Amino acid sequence: MPITPLPLPAGPAVLEALPVLERALTGTAPIHPHASDESPAIPEGTIPQDLAVTVATSGSTGTPKLSLLTAANLIASAEATAERLGGHGQWLLTLPPHHIAGLQVLLRSITAGTTPVVIEASEVTPFALVEATAGMSAERRYTSLVPTQLARLVDDPLGLEALRRFDAILVGGAATPAPLLDRARSLGVRVVTTYGMSETAGGCVYNGKPLRGVDVRADDSGVIHLGGPVVAHGYLGLQTDSFVAEGGQRWFRTGDFGSVDGEGRVTILGRADDVINSGGMKVAPRLVEEAVVAHVPAVTGAVVVGVPDAEWGEIVALAAVTSPGGPPEGLVPEVGLTEIREMLRPHLPAHALPRRVLVVAEMPLRGPGKPDRTAVARLLQA
Repeated sequence: MPITPLPLPAGPAVLEALPVLERALTGTAPIHPHASDESPAIPEGTIPQDLAVTVATSGSTGTPKLSLLTAANLIASAEATAERLGGHGQWLLTLPPHHIAGLQVLLRSITAGTTPVVIEASEVTPFALVEATAGMSAERRYTSLVPTQLARLVDDPLGLEALRRFDAILVGGAATPAPLLDRARSLGVRVVTTYGMSETAGGCVYNGKPLRGVDVRADDSGVIHLGGPVVAHGYLGLQTDSFVAEGGQRWFRTGDFGSVDGEGRVTILGRADDVINSGGMKVAPRLVEEAVVAHVPAVTGAVVVGVPDAEWGEIVALAAVTSPGGPPEGLVPEVGLTEIREMLRPHLPAHALPRRVLVVAEMPLRGPGKPDRTAVARLLQA
């Protein structure tokens, strides 16, 4: 059974692909969604009998891989999402449709029997959002955003008005700063944080709680494993021990550090590969990033990476985006660096305080809303 490449254009033209996506959900006509300006090579490999789609991973740990998602995976994800959100509804697509978060908006719409409304990702303005919501007729309305989109829309009166019309707004792709979540929710925006990846048919943990049928555990090293009906069959043409069958279900080793408390609530600390070893002490970048956004005035976005250092092995280095009127772009001088470290000292251990800070106009990205840590590291080393 061949896998058919399916170019998915950005914008409303993507709706023409809905019949093909609907056939894919039968598990008899597998497809590989991709950006319409790409010519992807599909590797050879064994595929499961009810394969629906192959979705490229974000490539956060190297070359992107193709996750094998079956019809059962995708339907289980769509039904569990509808159950958690309060029922099926109409969706607004604002993300690239070939990435899992955007693709799931289309697939959930098919499962719900509704037609999504589409705004091209580069054209998500407050006015465009108002227009889009005016064209949504279902009783319940949903959308998925990345944190950058949410921040821009919350700060605009028109955008805020439109956001309030949704019964749920899924936010994922990258960690959402706590101050942004608190502000949006205090203004009446029903934000739902999501955690998941291509290998789990997208988000499968909402507001820290797994969806129906999803199991989460942390191994002895603190790495999160996800199990249940949403876990992909594996990668196309690639053998890996990240997927295992155990206890009658499939599990995926995520590579993310985190914890699961006694009530099943999941906390994610960031990727294991991103942990910084400075002077023999380990630093989780996400904890530093959250502290920076929460406690350093004018900083609206932060990415922390390790930069090689002769004395410490690695130093904690910070790239920051600031609000208008904040510090100018470029390397923060010693005086400013000392001030930032003192602001963070009550909230972080000494070994986690940044030793280099660079202000950038915008953060390099490698996917919808996801920071490109390799590019950030290059900027900070330069």
